[in-house]
Amino acid sequence: MSETPGAVALVGSGEYTDAMLETDRWLIETIGGPAQARVALLPTASGLEANGPTYWNDLGQQHFAKLGISDVRSTWILNDQSANDAEQLALLRDANFYYFSGGNPNHLINSLRDSPAWEIIHTAYLRGAVMAGCSAGAMAMSHSTIALRLAWGEGPLSLVDALNVVPQVMVFPHFDRIIGRMGRAALKSRLMHVPTTVTPIGVDEDTALVSVHQSDAAPDRWRVMGRQTVTIFWHGRDPQVLHAGEEIELA
Repeated sequence: MSETPGAVALVGSGEYTDAMLETDRWLIETIGGPAQARVALLPTASGLEANGPTYWNDLGQQHFAKLGISDVRSTWILNDQSANDAEQLALLRDANFYYFSGGNPNHLINSLRDSPAWEIIHTAYLRGAVMAGCSAGAMAMSHSTIALRLAWGEGPLSLVDALNVVPQVMVFPHFDRIIGRMGRAALKSRLMHVPTTVTPIGVDEDTALVSVHQSDAAPDRWRVMGRQTVTIFWHGRDPQVLHAGEEIELA
């Protein structure tokens, strides 16, 4: 495994569906292709749902099998206790692709923060493993986040620290749906409460923003993949809308 961080995918929705085949195929190639891929499925964000973890693990198994991967590990890290479980930790060791599916971002953050599971995952990422997060998973990778339902409410945003994999951003998944529900003017007003050190990013459904360059000497480059768009809310500037194939630097 390399000594530079692996690729990151911030996915608006569509994990483990055909909408993400192109994105996941590209991510798999960054770790040597299907024969070298060892995927750990993390349904942690759905840990408070009765059938959520089983649903996401089954779907993930089918999806990565379709991509030609034989080593796909369904984990049952559903809370802070299981994030310390030796049997679950063994599934994470030597994996090189970690995928966080949707659910409750705050539950995911609270389950993994300062846990042995997160130490294994983050160390592997720093050495070249892929880290992908969809919906709640993408929110958890941000510098800070909110409960997704609060994005549709009123009043100032109440921010909480996330896992800080991508320290300069705050991700809003399902962004096209959020805009359709509350409107651009209302959202822009609410985003005024986000610290200027953090860039809000809206990722539409069936769309991903993927890191394509990691360097200590230059800003990271990110590429839009999928069927819709990504909106960057630069502070003091008009929002920038990016389409599939377009790239941007995030300082």
